[in-house]
Amino acid sequence: MLGAQHRHNPRPSQSPLQEAVPQVQNPKAIIIGAGMAGLSAALELNRQGVEVLVLEKAATPGGKIREVRVDGLPIDSGPTVFTMRWVFDQLFEAAGSRLDEHLRLVPLDILARHAWSEHERLDLFADPERSADAIGAFAGPEEARRFQGFCQQARRTYHTLEDTFIHNTRPTPVSLVARAGLRRIGDLMRMSPYDTLWHALGKHFHDPRLRQLFGRYSTYCGSSPYLAPATLMLIAHVEQQGVWSVEDGMARLPEALYRLAAAQGVQFLFETRVTRINLRAGRVCGVAIGDHETLDADLVVFNGDANALARGHLGIEVAGGVKGNPPAARSLSALTWSLMGIPRGFPLTRHNVFFSKDYAAEFRDIFEHRRLPGEPTVYICAQDRTDDGGHEPDGPERLFCLVNAPPCGDQHHFKPAEITQCEESTFRLLARCGLHLDPTQSPHHITTPTDFEHLFPATGGALYGQATHGWRASFDRPGSHSRIPGLYLAGGSVHPGAGIPMATLSGRLAAQAVIQDLTSRKS
Repeated sequence: MLGAQHRHNPRPSQSPLQEAVPQVQNPKAIIIGAGMAGLSAALELNRQGVEVLVLEKAATPGGKIREVRVDGLPIDSGPTVFTMRWVFDQLFEAAGSRLDEHLRLVPLDILARHAWSEHERLDLFADPERSADAIGAFAGPEEARRFQGFCQQARRTYHTLEDTFIHNTRPTPVSLVARAGLRRIGDLMRMSPYDTLWHALGKHFHDPRLRQLFGRYSTYCGSSPYLAPATLMLIAHVEQQGVWSVEDGMARLPEALYRLAAAQGVQFLFETRVTRINLRAGRVCGVAIGDHETLDADLVVFNGDANALARGHLGIEVAGGVKGNPPAARSLSALTWSLMGIPRGFPLTRHNVFFSKDYAAEFRDIFEHRRLPGEPTVYICAQDRTDDGGHEPDGPERLFCLVNAPPCGDQHHFKPAEITQCEESTFRLLARCGLHLDPTQSPHHITTPTDFEHLFPATGGALYGQATHGWRASFDRPGSHSRIPGLYLAGGSVHPGAGIPMATLSGRLAAQAVIQDLTSRKS
């Protein structure tokens, strides 16, 4: 069962992260992709005694956690927020180590600074009481009380779904109710599962700015607040459990997992592109790399967007292994600027959000008209800042600026004029909020939806898999099992969803499915 031999033993390309990786020998399980899900699956399978080889087309691990070098300095240009620390504590502990032995995490008191104009600013804090006080000063005491009620609802929603949905290998509406039990059916209904997030927020907040602020949580999974389910309010509770920054950048997280896995015997090949997943008698038997080289294995975990499989990017034989999504179901893409700049006039903290005047028009532009928004909401991660204002760089600082964009990078190549128009409206909005920053005078790197499509094929640049639109969307994501024996799925496009913690959990769920199947086959 686990005795397959690989047919070719390619010489591993040397990257800075590969110094002590042994020569590849007898892979039994192959993982395609060294993103967070692939790394967590590798650690878990290795712990269970399965020999693992991870193949990664890039030169370094991390997947969507990526750095862009500008003026010789690395800028986090993917996920920038570290939450749900318990996911990573458990992952490292299961591998016989500790998270704090590999990374230094700095807890943030200010979750984010929000602005609507030069005179309308609101900080949210890790401490809900401080946030309530800030909201009271910003929008009045009634809104502060409504915020406290909103926090209670978000907490109930999170705890109701934690065991029934997040940790469930492949939840369905029926299994969700069954796992909840009779005592918790009321909790399920109080989550307003058939309501949209935007409509539910209208019941909690009267101030449209607060509705807009908390509606932004839908974009954490690439969705519109006008179409996403009300259950996404649980993200508010997740943030209140803690938000951290990773010292020296987010890329240190996948690097730490890589080093730990390599030290424990997991084998890695970087700069190695898988061109096909091979089948024998209808079952996975290995992969092809390049045009002629093959590696045999007993099982494959695919840590990539599930749509790449469905569209035949890994071979027509496995295209039926998972249901594909039409372009209309894709999540948000982004237009980003990684830049070295000197911002003036606005007291940036680590995470900052500048809101557009017409939120509904922004999402109509993206999801209905498939164009860059006329006036986008802007997120800026000021990576050289602390959240207490205690450190303000003297010269140029590393800034990551992001606006939401349509996921049509495979269908539309954005012209320079379109990018320029969006850039002008983006930085004009920042100026309206008091932040003066000129990208034309700052060294920078722009990433478009087309660029993201090249990085993550078959997505159109969508960064979160399928959009979470409608109450069924979360159940429509693929689970750990594909329809093909021996082929398993992991990553942000499968259950339990997008984001670093969820993708990491998906890798462990995939490993769990593998072990259960191997145990069943032995029996």
